[in-house]
Amino acid sequence: MTVTLAELNACSDSQFVETLGAIFEHSPWVADAVTDQRPFTSISALHGAMVTAIDEAGRDAQLRLIRAHPDLAGKAALAGELTAESTSEQKGAGLDRLTADEFQRFHALNDAYKARFGFPFILAVRGHDKHSILAAFERRLDHDLDGEIAEALAQIARIGEFRVNDLIEE
Repeated sequence: MTVTLAELNACSDSQFVETLGAIFEHSPWVADAVTDQRPFTSISALHGAMVTAIDEAGRDAQLRLIRAHPDLAGKAALAGELTAESTSEQKGAGLDRLTADEFQRFHALNDAYKARFGFPFILAVRGHDKHSILAAFERRLDHDLDGEIAEALAQIARIGEFRVNDLIEE
């Protein structure tokens, strides 16, 4: 389903939040934070406002947003518990076709990453494959906490940009 920007600008606040609530994983508060900034002149302006809302929400809200994301190739994916958007994104990167050894590697990296940072590894996987994702995992395990929070938020913004462009027609 797609919607036009004009329709989003004209709909009720509750419909706006319902339509955009999945742009940022399990965090409809982001869409809610920008309802009063309508009308948006472009999809880019809407996305920018949503990212600004995240930036201004404070560290606790940002960490809740980061923690709302699933592990890449994790147990939720195997159990079919991902959002439709996450399922499609992970499938597109080939994470639904891992060998048993590759799955174990992802599982070990997910565990090491969460033990180090306290939240799941987040990467906008569109345009990636399992090899580039594993390389990013290993590289980012060397980050410090503040650097990795910033990187996770940047990746979330990129995921949101993909999703908003998939959903809305200008």
